[in-house]
Amino acid sequence: MAVKLNRSAYDHASRLIHEGQVVLDDRDAWSEHQPSARAENEYIEAQGFAAYGRWYLGIDDEASPKTKGRHKYPYGDFEKVHRCGVISAESRAAQRRHEDIKAAAAHLHGMLEQARVA
Repeated sequence: MAVKLNRSAYDHASRLIHEGQVVLDDRDAWSEHQPSARAENEYIEAQGFAAYGRWYLGIDDEASPKTKGRHKYPYGDFEKVHRCGVISAESRAAQRRHEDIKAAAAHLHGMLEQARVA
């Protein structure tokens, strides 16, 4: 599996953070806040896989483009960036040694921390 940074997802998350489309939740809230499989399927049906992919910081370039398995490291709920999702992505990317994704998530995390104190 060759997982790499999804640059369009990173740009999308950055833009949403700048626009204030964020949930500044607790670090451990992701299991409660991440979209369900049903919500994912409904989003894909309504918006398509290209829009779905913008919510995932990683792409497995060996997986088929029109599958959920292609997309790794979610960070939001299809409306807003969640701090807990970004932290989860950062942590998992570090564990799996996906350094480009870890760095991107760390940058987004820093942007969110600035938003918390503003």
